[in-house]
Amino acid sequence: MSESSTPGRPQPAKQFRSSRVSRAEDTVMRTLVRLHLVPRTSLLTTRGRKSGRPRTNPATVVTGGGSRWLVSPYGVVSWVHNARADGRVLLHRLFERQTYLVREVPAQDAGPILREYVRIAPATRPYFAAGTDAPVEEFAAEADRHPVFELLPARPRRG
Repeated sequence: MSESSTPGRPQPAKQFRSSRVSRAEDTVMRTLVRLHLVPRTSLLTTRGRKSGRPRTNPATVVTGGGSRWLVSPYGVVSWVHNARADGRVLLHRLFERQTYLVREVPAQDAGPILREYVRIAPATRPYFAAGTDAPVEEFAAEADRHPVFELLPARPRRG
């Protein structure tokens, strides 16, 4: 039996490509999140690293052990660059708005978080090579393709 047909083992990970369809999907998701219809998902706002303008995307938050993390299931996309450059993000869910400092998690610590993310965000599974029942080490090996950020509460900027 080939590896691609092994039960519980997905095909090689898809690569994300921004398109009109993906942008339309984001628009629909933003609306659903604003209506509080998507569990564990918030609106993530980052400051554009070049323009300085706010950029908003839906994002699923992983929680556990009193900590919260953001995962980039589609790789190093614009919001990742913006979060790295600014060091903070804003999460908005229903009536709650919270500013967070972000700390990128090292690969060896990201494995369990990525594994949990794949469990709670099934729509993103094709973008991961590790299957849902894969050992944590397989997820840690993917951390360079799926950055993980710990969310640390911060006071909003003044001015």
